[in-house]
Order: sequence, then C-alpha cells, then structure tokens
Amino acid sequence: MHTAGSPPSAPSAATAPVGAEPLLLTTTRLSTFQGQQLLTGATGFFFRRDGRLFVVTSSHVLRDEVSGHHPDRIELVLHVDRTNLTRVVNYSVLLYQSGQPVWRQGEDSAGPVDIAVLELDAANLPADLAVSAFEPRHLASASDGVEVGQSLRVTGFPLGFFDTVHHLPVVRHAIVASSFGVRFQGLGYFLTDGRMHRGSSGAPVVMRCDQLGAALPWRLLGVHSSRMDMGNRDRVEDDMLGLNCAWYADMLMTLTR
Repeated sequence: MHTAGSPPSAPSAATAPVGAEPLLLTTTRLSTFQGQQLLTGATGFFFRRDGRLFVVTSSHVLRDEVSGHHPDRIELVLHVDRTNLTRVVNYSVLLYQSGQPVWRQGEDSAGPVDIAVLELDAANLPADLAVSAFEPRHLASASDGVEVGQSLRVTGFPLGFFDTVHHLPVVRHAIVASSFGVRFQGLGYFLTDGRMHRGSSGAPVVMRCDQLGAALPWRLLGVHSSRMDMGNRDRVEDDMLGLNCAWYADMLMTLTR
C-alpha cells in the first residue's frame, strides 16, 4: 500500500497500463496562484460545445470574497498521451485581461450559482492534447428519471490526493439525496450524500448511462461545490451531516453560449 506522501516508483514501459477510462480524462487537477505563489488546489473538468473547449469549476475556486481568495491565474494538468499517462504538461491560464475576468460565472433568479467556466484557447493548447470532454448531450434533465437514492460518481482530487505517477483523479461514490429537478430550498442545486473533502470543489457529478455510447457513457448531473452543515450542530455530540451541494449542470448551456 502506498500513501499520498510516499508515491510508488514509475512503472517501466513494459508494465505501464495502457490508457485510462474516459471518465478519468474528463477531469483535471486545477491549482490557483497569485503570481508565483500557490494558493489552493481544486478540481476542474472539460466541456465541449460547438468545437470550443471549456474548463468548468466552482466559482469560489476562482474568486471568493468571504475568504479573501483572489488568484490571478490557474494551472491545469493536461495529459498529452492516452497510452503513456505519465506524459502531462502544466497549462497556465491568466484569469484577468485588462482588469476584467476572463471566466463566466453563473447567476439565476435566486442569486449567484457556484459554477464558473473558462474557454481554453485552442491555438495555445498542446497539439497532442489527450482529454475527454462532456458535451450538451451528456447533460441530465428532470425528464431523465433521476430518482432519490440514484447511484452517482464524483471524480476529483480530494485533499489534493491523486495518482502521482499517472496524474489521474480518484472517484468517490455518492447518491442523490434530494429530489432531482427541484431546487433545494429554492436555490440552484440538489443534495448528494457522500464522503467529500476540500479539493473536490468543481468536480463533475455523474451517473452511468450506457445509451450515451462507449466513448463516454456518463450523464452529467451537477458540479460539486461544498459540504453542507447545520449552523446549530453540536460540534461535540453531533457528526457532520455528510451531505453536499451539487449545482445543476444545465447552467453550462447558459455559460457557454
């Protein structure tokens, strides 16, 4: 067994695994910086629409007034070889141009939505980019019959943990914990029940759907934002709820117009 602080040695070419499940290649490790200073680690994932490629994450990853979190750039870890997963590049993106943010963040009738998208410049991306991306056809809707208790997967980098050799995320299990399609307490998210940690903000929340085809058989329901807790919980007597907020992913159709 290996721990996060003691990564295994890289396997030889003869024993290296071939390829990875497409779901793992939809998700990227996202780091925020102020100049050269590393601030935080989070999760992002790829969404493609009309030939344009976007990275999606939580709005609070890119700017959070409450905590005074104001990064000026991000770095993404991009795979450049689908068979040799040790080959990656760090891709830096400035968050402001002429003082204005280059990302779009969500807002609806109830206020801010904790989703942000940033379009990636195709001309500057590696020519051998090896990622998978969700598309509009992957977005879930209330008509898809998503039930309470539906089994979900959340792909990300909890506490910054990942396969340090192949630069792949890990997948956590969750279930739908509130009525999908009904805005919980009037806000644009639903609840999931699963064990989540810091670093998972911006992770895709998905369910298996073989009808979408073998290339990426996953329906995109939401974007994981944060754990939910009760303000009046007795910190000594009561455990945390273990519930999380996932903002509805259909907001991506608005943010990528």
